[in-house]
Amino acid sequence: MAEKTVIITVINKAYVEPYNGEYPSMFDLFLEGFWEGESTRVLLEHLLVVAVDQTAYERCKFRRLHCYRLVTGDGDFAGEKIYMSEEFIKMMWRRTRFLMEVLKLGYNFIFTDTDVMWLRNPFLLLNKSKKLDLQISTDRFNGDSFSYSNSINTGFYYVRSNRKTITLFEIWYAMRRNSKGMKEQDVLAKLLREGVDKELYLRMKFLDTLYFGGFCSDNKDVKLVMTVHANCCRTIEAKVADLKNVLVDWKRFKEGHVAAGENSFKWSKHISCNNSWHVL
Repeated sequence: MAEKTVIITVINKAYVEPYNGEYPSMFDLFLEGFWEGESTRVLLEHLLVVAVDQTAYERCKFRRLHCYRLVTGDGDFAGEKIYMSEEFIKMMWRRTRFLMEVLKLGYNFIFTDTDVMWLRNPFLLLNKSKKLDLQISTDRFNGDSFSYSNSINTGFYYVRSNRKTITLFEIWYAMRRNSKGMKEQDVLAKLLREGVDKELYLRMKFLDTLYFGGFCSDNKDVKLVMTVHANCCRTIEAKVADLKNVLVDWKRFKEGHVAAGENSFKWSKHISCNNSWHVL
């Protein structure tokens, strides 16, 4: 896109193959969001899909997308990685390393998890000013876009390539050696609490869940929503089930099947994701 900006997502076999043989897959739903969203179809031209195994890469190529096969020496990333498992944490750090290399090549990017539904074009709302280095989503928004007490979520963020952000990623990635059992998101949150932004003169903005929502904190106004993230959810099976409901809700809204009135629209309850925390 303009000024060397790209959209990046990372997939593996578990995300492109249907769970228990039942379509759609997580990747199918992700792409369907771009199709059903407002002013989002054109964004697929700027999407780079990073595949960490051969099955995911072949499925991406079949879709005629921009695909990159990331070869790793960090283990097998093909299957489902349960939240906070050792394999999950390894995969998150490998992702961080790849994104650091993208910044070093001079590209700005939005990173998006594949369980984020793009319902409107977020570039219409994201601040493109060079004054902001990093804009990041939150699980719960405290009302202040510049408050470091917001709980960040690295499943969706927009970062500009410059010396400050590259240094941030270098520090962040190096911290993995002293952060056993911590996912990369928690390590970044710790760095921010310790003032790394002040050391680097980093300018950050925390995104309001009114626009960039998720299952942790439902968007309150469907007329404003940009993205919906299946966060606060443990398994792919549960994410797929509840994201299917998000698409149904969104289509119902677009087609006008919502009663008149300010508070007539309600998102479906995230039953599968809520129940996923009780599955051993």
